[in-house]
Amino acid sequence: MKRVIRLAVVDPNDNSRAQLKNLLLGVDTVWLEAECSRYEYFMDVGLQTQPDIALVTLDSNPASALELISKLRQQIPACAVLAVSSSQEGSLILQAMRNGAQEFLSIPLNLEDFLAALERVRHSTIGQGDDSDVIQSQVITVAGVNGGVGSTSVAVNLACVLAQNPRHTVGLIDLDLALGDADVWLDIIPDYTIQDVAENISRIDYSLLKRSLTKHDSGLFLLPRPVHIDNSFHLGAEELRRVIALLKATFTHLIIDVSKAYNNMEMAAIAVSDSTLMVTQMDLPCLRNVVRLIQYFETFDSLSEKLKVVLNRFGLSDQQISYNKAMDTIGREVFWKIPNDYATMVESRNNGVPLIMQAPKAKLTRSYIDLAALLTEGEESSVKEQSGKKTMFRFLGRGK
Repeated sequence: MKRVIRLAVVDPNDNSRAQLKNLLLGVDTVWLEAECSRYEYFMDVGLQTQPDIALVTLDSNPASALELISKLRQQIPACAVLAVSSSQEGSLILQAMRNGAQEFLSIPLNLEDFLAALERVRHSTIGQGDDSDVIQSQVITVAGVNGGVGSTSVAVNLACVLAQNPRHTVGLIDLDLALGDADVWLDIIPDYTIQDVAENISRIDYSLLKRSLTKHDSGLFLLPRPVHIDNSFHLGAEELRRVIALLKATFTHLIIDVSKAYNNMEMAAIAVSDSTLMVTQMDLPCLRNVVRLIQYFETFDSLSEKLKVVLNRFGLSDQQISYNKAMDTIGREVFWKIPNDYATMVESRNNGVPLIMQAPKAKLTRSYIDLAALLTEGEESSVKEQSGKKTMFRFLGRGK
């Protein structure tokens, strides 16, 4: 999965800037970090936001634009520059390249040409930055098949275990907008919630989103549900995708705890995830819902193959359906079994302290550690591969 590229645009022409913005918003691997209408202000924008790429249009004032390109390359060398113009005059193209632009593209910007230019820039700048230890961002959605199956406990404790790795930066989104309680599990009183982000979605950027997150002692960053139940508040699927896209550029691992509604918002989160952990217990209502949800997911392209069944509270009592019968019922292998340990889990929940901090040596905690290891199994080989082909794209969010 590709990491998101943070891009800033400067174009004094309102019409062409709006066209560029619309095109960029349609590319899920690109986050429009900032837009600017004045050449003289863009250097301050670049220094503040540190984008991966600056897209500079030349038409309004070629001399000022060319001077800006030169300054960008001198003062923000990690930022690649794409020059854009409706003119194809050879001398203009040559001067833009001499001043430091890596690519020269025509207006109106063609999507295929733009994506190809991004790829060329990436390859042509190999060796300018050391990203050999960058882990590809992974999005994991945790979904319960019924109320009370423990999906939030799975999401919170998995996220906190992942955050123990110093090479990981981990974010957790609580998408149960009405009754979510991830903040309670972590004993956090947040200053901002996902509602603040949604209400400012038109101007959301890296800095604003970062301020909206609350950091836990485990190293985890939480974006919690709204403080109050508000029927007027709505988070659309497209708005959620924009938030997730920016968080993917920031965190190595993003955990999303969804509600049981499975509406457009939940399905949008599931669609952009690398894995969906379907949390269930081994009782008949839960297993029937597993079957129903599997059948529902199979109506969508590629969703079913990302689905991973997780049995929570395994071994709860002798009254549960047998494991073999449960497997016959759901018709697929179980990805993971989390053992039942009521006393340890209740103590952790009531204290607002995750298992990895409350009971690091407990069998239950070890299960979460092993689950995290399984989900991140390919990270080391992926990092080793990247060490031989370093990329220009350097991301903020490390060492928070």
